[in-house]
Amino acid sequence: MFRVFLVDDEPFIIEGLYDIIDWAEAGLEIVGHASNGQKALDALQETSVDILLTDISMPVMTGLDLIRHARTVHPDLKVIVLSGFDEFTYLKEGMQLGIENYLLKPINIQELKATLHNTVEKLNTFEETRQVQAYSKQVLKDNTLHRWLTHQIAPLEFYERADLLGMNLDRAYMIATVLRATSDAAEVFEVISDRVQSYDWITSFFDMDGDIVLLAAMDDADRGRTDLTALLQQLQADFQDRALRISIGSVELLPEQAGQSYAAAKKAQEYFWVYPELNMIDYTELAMNQDNRKVDFSIIDWPVYAKLIIAKDQENLREQIQNDFKRIQALPGITPHDFQNIAFEMIIHFKLEIKAIRHTEELDAYNHAFHQIRSAVTLEELETAILEIAHRTIGFLISDVRSPIVQQVLKYIHQSYAEELSLKMLGAHYHIHPVYLGQLFHKEINETFTEYINRYRIEKAKELLKTTNSKVHVIANEVGYSELGYFYKQFKKYVGISPTDYRGLL
Repeated sequence: MFRVFLVDDEPFIIEGLYDIIDWAEAGLEIVGHASNGQKALDALQETSVDILLTDISMPVMTGLDLIRHARTVHPDLKVIVLSGFDEFTYLKEGMQLGIENYLLKPINIQELKATLHNTVEKLNTFEETRQVQAYSKQVLKDNTLHRWLTHQIAPLEFYERADLLGMNLDRAYMIATVLRATSDAAEVFEVISDRVQSYDWITSFFDMDGDIVLLAAMDDADRGRTDLTALLQQLQADFQDRALRISIGSVELLPEQAGQSYAAAKKAQEYFWVYPELNMIDYTELAMNQDNRKVDFSIIDWPVYAKLIIAKDQENLREQIQNDFKRIQALPGITPHDFQNIAFEMIIHFKLEIKAIRHTEELDAYNHAFHQIRSAVTLEELETAILEIAHRTIGFLISDVRSPIVQQVLKYIHQSYAEELSLKMLGAHYHIHPVYLGQLFHKEINETFTEYINRYRIEKAKELLKTTNSKVHVIANEVGYSELGYFYKQFKKYVGISPTDYRGLL
């Protein structure tokens, strides 16, 4: 509901305005009133208002002066003038101040209702435009930061965009933090972004995996980490019902090493599989714990594993795992617990690799593998679990014709083509960034998301034109077009003739 404030020095006018309009039905609520311009201005300093209804001639401060001063408090305020003076000078000055209407007393109720209706329509349009602009800016910000942190954008281009988007990264160090919500990630991101907006040293964005990322820039690394941790603990307490899992990356130098902090925070997220009892993991502490173990994880040649997975080489991957297990088993002082930790590390690498290739996760498969390792009591059971998940990992790639996310989107379109569809909506539904989803769709389908939907809908319309006697406007609505003119335009684009002419040829 939009908020309305009334100003008039005649009490019966104020009382009448309360009674003659069904404000709730109009989508409005009265949030206050005043008897002169000065009192109104004082109230407006403390009150959020969308529409001001004011008299012109009042003691202490006139309505016109009130409008001028109110604009400095609420620049987008809509104003309707109610006046007993039918003078062109007042009307002219009011129009120069950008009023919605100048209504003479006694008030014509129908004209007032019409003016309020039009004003509400303006406010709705303004709000939609503002949201679209904000969303577009956020998408650009998300895309820019993701490309920067994954080394896909030149430094000069990045800083030009960062300056344009108002991002403050002009500090010595940076820590990246990844926050993953179990549900409603887009809603959680919106709330968290609003919460951290007042912190000029923190930048928030939504990455391509649907994770919330906070980038904390600082000059004092120790103090900055302490302040960041305190903020994260508060956020976690506020989102207990969403089971928010937070991973903190390493402290890195800006700008060259920022990507390393982000990569560390993303990897630390995977350790919630290993430590499900935790809800916050600091990569630095994790790395220190790993350094204290008897087995150095660097003895595993992870790049070789990655190449074998990408090449879908089942046989050589199996051989590599078996050879590594024999080699590790021969190390002096090795314990079953050390082997278990290595097995966990292997699964995390498999999981990260498949996610990087397919941009989706097979959570059930990897969850099952983690449980197998937790319950394993012999080295043979550990090795069997690793060989099994390695086999399944490559199996996922071999079975891929299209990425699973594109398959799911196509299925959704085919089932719901008559509904309103957008990349933003589907991105939120499948927890993937809409910009990336659009790029992936275009790459695999070889046409844009919009082109595919229009072509699919037109094919369905052709079927209905052939098999039913429904009117064209009914068919247009049934295949997802609320605007008949747009339907005709798309039909002619894909078929070459109008739907009416097409039916005439049948």
